[in-house]
Amino acid sequence: MAVEPLSPKEIEDRLSDLPGWAVDGDRLTRSYRLASHFAATALVVHVAQIQDALDHHSDLTLGYNTVSLAVNTHSVGGAVTALDFELARQVEAAAGGHGAE
Repeated sequence: MAVEPLSPKEIEDRLSDLPGWAVDGDRLTRSYRLASHFAATALVVHVAQIQDALDHHSDLTLGYNTVSLAVNTHSVGGAVTALDFELARQVEAAAGGHGAE
């Protein structure tokens, strides 16, 4: 299956299903604040597992009790694609069980 860049309208429509996610420049982004450093670290490990399963990886940043992601698809020139939204959807599901605010 070929991955194609999404149009601005497609991105806007898909963002409506992912509260808290936004486009910053050419990347799909989200930050989570969790209850503790341990919870944030656990989320990072879970996100790493999701990314490996999808073979699609974001820039992932761990703070004291925060986790931030920024992702686009390098193989199409750094554009946002459906693959980025699939990663976001799975991360969002995982974060729900980790006390994300």
